[in-house]
Amino acid sequence: MKEEFLHYIWQHQYFDKTDLYTVEGELVQVLRVGMYNTDAGPDFKEAIIRVGEVEWSGSVEIHLRGSDWRRHQHQLDFKYNQVVLHVVWEADEAVRRTDGTFIPTLELKNRVNLAMLQTYEQLRRAPYAIPCAGFWPHVPDITKTMMLGRALTERLELKGDEVLQVYRQLGNDWEATAFQVLSKGFGFKINQEHFERLSRALPMQVVRKHQHDLFQLEALLFGQAGFLAEHVDEYSASLAKEHAYLSQKYKLQEQAMQRHHWNFLRMRPANFPTVRLAQLAALLHKHKSLFSTIIQTEGVKNYDALWLAPVSAYWQKHYTFGAESKAVQVQLGKSSAQNLTINVAAPLLAAYAVHTQQLEHLDKAVELLEKVKEASNRITRQYEELGWKAASAADNQAALGLYKRYCQPVNCLRCAIGNKIMKQNLPTT
Repeated sequence: MKEEFLHYIWQHQYFDKTDLYTVEGELVQVLRVGMYNTDAGPDFKEAIIRVGEVEWSGSVEIHLRGSDWRRHQHQLDFKYNQVVLHVVWEADEAVRRTDGTFIPTLELKNRVNLAMLQTYEQLRRAPYAIPCAGFWPHVPDITKTMMLGRALTERLELKGDEVLQVYRQLGNDWEATAFQVLSKGFGFKINQEHFERLSRALPMQVVRKHQHDLFQLEALLFGQAGFLAEHVDEYSASLAKEHAYLSQKYKLQEQAMQRHHWNFLRMRPANFPTVRLAQLAALLHKHKSLFSTIIQTEGVKNYDALWLAPVSAYWQKHYTFGAESKAVQVQLGKSSAQNLTINVAAPLLAAYAVHTQQLEHLDKAVELLEKVKEASNRITRQYEELGWKAASAADNQAALGLYKRYCQPVNCLRCAIGNKIMKQNLPTT
C-alpha cells in the first residue's frame, strides 16, 4: 500500500465512521475533510475536526504508520504544528508537535473495505501500460467520455502554460513567442529540438526587420542553423555573404549550430530540415504579424492554408544546397499543415485564453482539434485495443493527456475512471 491510497480514502471519506474514536478513546467527528495540499506541509489543510468536546480547525497529516511522523522529522518542523489529527493505517506510535503537545491519532486499518484495497493493489500492480485495462469494459461509457474530455482540457492548459513560460521569458512579446513555438513545430519531432534551438539563436527583433525580404530571411535562418559554413554553389555563397553582414550588424551568436546537428537520416527529401527552413522563411515573409494571424484565423481549411507559403525560386528546384532536382515538393503536405494546427495554433490559442481570461479562444482550440483528422499513434492504439476509437485530433490529444498524466504514472486515484472502479468495486475481465 502507498500513502496515496490513504489520501484517497480520507478525501472521499471511504471508511466506516460508526463509533469513530481516536486510538486514545476520544470520539471523532469529521466536519470538513480539508483541502488536499500538493505543496510542502501537511496533507490536508483547513480541515475542521471535533475531538471529544473540542472543535479544531487546522490540518490533517496522513501516514501509513504513526512512527512515520518521527521518521519524517515532523516533530521538528513548525509547519506541522497546525496538525489537529494524525490519520494512519496502523497506529504504532503517538506523535507530538515541536512544543511537545500531543496530537490525537485516528487508525483506519479496520475501517476500510478490504475489497477496495484489493482493487487499488490490482490497479497499482497491473501488468498493462493502461492499468485499468482489465476493468475498462465494465466502466460506463459516460465516465470514460467525461474523463477524456477533462484530459483534453488539462492537456491544452498544460501546453498553454508552456507557451506562457516562453512568453514571459521573451519579455511578454507574443510575436516572438509565436516564432519560437512555430519554429519548434517545424521540427516535426525528429528535428524539433534543433529548430527550437535555432529560434533562440535568432532573436525575433532581428527577424522583424527583414520579414520584407525573403532572401535575407533565408540568410538569417540558414546561417544561424549552420548550413552556410561551406559554399557548394553560387546561391549558398550569396546567402553566406549576406549572413556574415547581418550577423556582424546584429552581433548574432557565431556558429550557434552546425550542419551535423541536423537529422537527415531515413527521411523523405520533402522532410529535410533544409526544406523546412525554406518553408519557415517563406511563412515568416508571408505573415508579418504571425501571432495575430494565428489567433484571428477561423476554420480548419483556413488554418491549412495559413501554413502554406511559396518558397524562393532556388528551393523550388532543390532539397539541399548544390544538388538540383527536377521534381521538388515545395509545399507542406496536408498532414504536416494539420500537425502545425495541432501543435502550434491550439497551444497558442490556449495560452492566449489563459492570459486574457477570454475562454472563447480555448473553445476555439478545442473546436479546431475536433475538426482535424489525425492518425493514431503508439499510445492511442493501446486505447483502441480496449474498444475506444479516436475520431479526431481532439480524441488523440485526450488519450495522450490521459495516458501521460494518469495511466503512465499510475495515478488512478485522481482519475474519474479509476475512481469509478474503486467506488463500485468493478470486476476485471
